[in-house]
Amino acid sequence: MTSIYENALGDSFSKLHPNIQRRFGFSSEDGVAAIGTGVMEHVWYGKWYMLPFLYIGTWRNILFPQRGNNIPFTIENYAYKDSLGRETVTWIRTYQFPKKTRRFDATMIYSKQRKRIIDYLGTHQHLAVEIDMRPTEQGGMSLTSGAQYFYEGIISFKFPMLLSGYATVCEWYDEEINKFRIDVKVNNKLFGEIFGYRGFFDVEYINMQGQQIPQHVRPVREEARE
Repeated sequence: MTSIYENALGDSFSKLHPNIQRRFGFSSEDGVAAIGTGVMEHVWYGKWYMLPFLYIGTWRNILFPQRGNNIPFTIENYAYKDSLGRETVTWIRTYQFPKKTRRFDATMIYSKQRKRIIDYLGTHQHLAVEIDMRPTEQGGMSLTSGAQYFYEGIISFKFPMLLSGYATVCEWYDEEINKFRIDVKVNNKLFGEIFGYRGFFDVEYINMQGQQIPQHVRPVREEARE
């Protein structure tokens, strides 16, 4: 079985650096997990009026109102089949700020309906975000967020982007230091910069053959709508 990212990129997947291919190339059938450990050199947020939105984000592990330098963090990527039978990959980021631990939770699937990656943000998958992906010239992975949809019970609507943000993510392998690098920026067309971080990390591949993924990386609820 190919990974959801191979499905999204098709032949372009081969343009990725070999270490990026390995990191994005496993599926639930491979019996491995990628656990990253590193340092966020800089975590930031925008103007003071962004703080209420960032605090609201902490309710579902989406955003948080912390900033700082040299923040230890982990990122947990497990591939599994969710309760709907969809190939799913976790993106659980944990940041160890001096006085507070924060998480940024997401789970990704490949949507045959939309022909792209769908990123469910937060613990309850209320927000589904279309993701466009492409390899960079250096063999990294570039991700850009697009349309967003809110789902809760019978309620569903396309989320107005004036109240949300567009994310740009670039992850690549730095051969000079033999580590992965990550750079994330979230912006709003009206209010400007919202949130972001950049850092570096190592990845350990864990044997998961015959094991269930940890409960703490699974979402509290799973949303069928894409």
